[in-house]
Amino acid sequence: MARYAIYGAGSLGTVLGAYITKNGGEIDLINRNKGHVDAINKNGAHITGTVEMTVPVKAITPDEMEGKYDVILLMTKQLFNKEVVTFLKDYLADEGVIVTLQNGIPEPSIAEIIGENRTMGCAVEWGATLSAPGECTLTSEPDSLSFHMGRMKGISDKQFNMVKNLLELMCPVHEETNLLGARWSKLLINATFSGLGTVFGGTFGTVSENKAAAKIAVRCMKECIDVGHAAGAVFAPVQGKDITKLFYYKGSLKRAFATFLVPIAMKKHRDIEPSMLQDLKKGKPCEIDAINGVVCEWGRKCSVPTPINDRIVELVKKAQNKELVPSLENIKLFNDLL
Repeated sequence: MARYAIYGAGSLGTVLGAYITKNGGEIDLINRNKGHVDAINKNGAHITGTVEMTVPVKAITPDEMEGKYDVILLMTKQLFNKEVVTFLKDYLADEGVIVTLQNGIPEPSIAEIIGENRTMGCAVEWGATLSAPGECTLTSEPDSLSFHMGRMKGISDKQFNMVKNLLELMCPVHEETNLLGARWSKLLINATFSGLGTVFGGTFGTVSENKAAAKIAVRCMKECIDVGHAAGAVFAPVQGKDITKLFYYKGSLKRAFATFLVPIAMKKHRDIEPSMLQDLKKGKPCEIDAINGVVCEWGRKCSVPTPINDRIVELVKKAQNKELVPSLENIKLFNDLL
């Protein structure tokens, strides 16, 4: 019988594990936070927000891991990928796969450690927050949940379908033949709404529903699209929508239309609180270099200016160093770039 695990079962992983278990699957939820693990094992995974359910699941800490897994869904922060993936390699079955559900473009560095034939990528099209040990809040509407999943060279249909069937216990899984394009599409959303949401101290809705913030958001998206195209990416549709057609502009009229569309596009995800902001509130380092930092890095490689993303990185790092308080007041810190 195949064995499955979610490594880094925080907010997203706990929700995913609850859905998988509720719908007939068996999966180990692995987290270093013993308080979270103990609460889950005692009371079940309690999911609130846009749904309400409590599901008995199996949770363990990394030191309790035993045997080999056929699928490990990786949901830790990218900051520690080298150490984490090296550690997980010993717990991976011979034909097992690590599926990264992380932000950014993590697949190449993971494949360097375990091989392309054991590496898959998956973009998560929904959000959640950890509200208390053992309790998570799903912040996306139930009818807007989806995954976009792709494979690197050497992944067999058997491996792919095993992962697809597992994730479909939660929500629809779209096979993404254009994995790089799916990653750039997710990166655009995270860089814009997670990056700016962190700077402004709010949710995706804080960014999309404030007119001044939305003006900054469309400029951030344009930078991401320009950089992605220069890097050779063809942006994949997000939940059936071509984001480059919706949000890319060259003139002021199309830019105004793109700005108008922002709150409509984000309506079902307006309550998502950026994971980076959650980290800042807990005094933990955040993933800014793996999100907006990736856009800036590729911008430098491709000679594409990224002033908005550069400013977001600068401001989030200031907030991380306690030199800036995330707040809507920080909108004015972008005035010189508009």
